[in-house]
Amino acid sequence: MTAPLVRVVLPAALSASAGGQRELVRPAGPGLTAAALLDGLAADYPRLERRIRDEAGKLRRYVNVYLDGEELRDLNGLDSRVPPGCEVLILASVAGG
Repeated sequence: MTAPLVRVVLPAALSASAGGQRELVRPAGPGLTAAALLDGLAADYPRLERRIRDEAGKLRRYVNVYLDGEELRDLNGLDSRVPPGCEVLILASVAGG
């Protein structure tokens, strides 16, 4: 039996900070929160962490995280539960003009 997983999808703008990967697969343990998921990503991809969260550990203003299509800020923020099989989409706004 395989362990339950969570799929993390990154846009091209963030993939360079994750070794060029657009999709990361992480284990989904019982009680996994968005904060714990991001902590795990930070351990493996410190450059990605700096793009997603600030020094206080909060999501950067221009970063949106979606759990199965629901915006994290509309749920319980970083305390939101991440169920097994969930797709986590991390998007960063890109300024331009």
